[in-house]
Amino acid sequence: QIRYPVPEESQEGTFVGNVAQDFLLDTESLSARRLQVAGEVNQRHFRVDLDSGALLIKNPIDREALCGLSASCIVPLEFVTEGPLEMYRAEVEIVDVNDHAPRFPRQQLDLEIGEAAPPGQRFPLEKAQDADVGSNSISSYRLSSNEHFALDVKKRSDGSLVPELLLEKPLDREKQSDYRLVLTAVDGGNPPRSGTAELRVSVLDVNDNAPAFQQSSYRISVLESAPAGMVLIQLNASDPDLGPSGNVTFSFSGHTPDRVRNLFSLHPTTGKLTLQGPLDFESENYYEFDVRARDGGSPAMEQHCSLRVDLLDVNDNAPHITVTSELGTLPESAEPGTVVALISVQDPDSGSNGDVSLRIPDHLPFALKSAFRNQFSLVTAGPLDREARSSYDIMVTASDAGNPPLSTHRTIFLNISDVNDHHHHHHHH
Repeated sequence: QIRYPVPEESQEGTFVGNVAQDFLLDTESLSARRLQVAGEVNQRHFRVDLDSGALLIKNPIDREALCGLSASCIVPLEFVTEGPLEMYRAEVEIVDVNDHAPRFPRQQLDLEIGEAAPPGQRFPLEKAQDADVGSNSISSYRLSSNEHFALDVKKRSDGSLVPELLLEKPLDREKQSDYRLVLTAVDGGNPPRSGTAELRVSVLDVNDNAPAFQQSSYRISVLESAPAGMVLIQLNASDPDLGPSGNVTFSFSGHTPDRVRNLFSLHPTTGKLTLQGPLDFESENYYEFDVRARDGGSPAMEQHCSLRVDLLDVNDNAPHITVTSELGTLPESAEPGTVVALISVQDPDSGSNGDVSLRIPDHLPFALKSAFRNQFSLVTAGPLDREARSSYDIMVTASDAGNPPLSTHRTIFLNISDVNDHHHHHHHH
């Protein structure tokens, strides 16, 4: 693919490339074969000189109008010749020229900062715009010299720069209530171009009392079965300032996860924390989050306190029985202590609500043994007599120690098989 670079805004007659040479056409026959640029749009900007076979600029091209802010600007061209009719393709790359200076959307930027703002605080400023791309776009910002403010420029992942005003020295409205600074944006062209905006900082009188919670942290307990709508706590925060500066509103801190916001609601003016959703001790047994009290002053002041809501387990899960191996059939000659089945139990509740005991009816020749917690084996506990009974349905009951307890039943079926040696002794009554 043939590609010719040409700077944007090149004057009429500027040489772009020699197409006759690159397409191996005979210069003598160009006029006869009427070599020309195809397509109205491209004919407006380009023409072919039929004497030399050179591609020339006809009307200057504005890269910004054609390609905007995209990094590369390629114009596909087609050329046509007659006798025989043939078509050729090439591309022209319109190279950016630094023909735009950075410009701020507004010539004056207004910023209000409270006199109590701590040094180190940052205030985002507006970005300048530059229609050029690549190294011809904005490469730096600078701020006129002053004793309170500096400039901090952040680089975004897309490469663009964001200017931030950094407060370096505390402000005192009584000494100076406004500042006029000049913000300059410079591009990376050669020579560079720049644009400026006036930055006006007004220092606001201070709202110098933050709301105060009675405690810096609270801890409350609630049953996992508590109903939605239940008020868990009412928070209080006092603020001695007058007017709006003393009006306190409550909210969850900004970083509070959605699951907490969905489960609890906080009334902005009364400070009541209300349960909204169902709780489940087994999936999460406590929630810890921050609450913010904020006054209506300008600028607003705030204080945070932490809240921990502990869930109390309710016995809402019955034990679950798993039989891991089951013989199904046992010879009547089986020794006492023969393992018939292995049983494990689970109960997700905690404390005594999750302590499980297992039992079987006591008139059967079987017993339960427990090697370690929640693992049991069902064993024979005496001689088996097939004449007396040829099969057993052993009902196993698991109960937790909750109040009230919850139980689960499971039946283990067992056949007693004949022992062949004694075959001739059997009498059927």
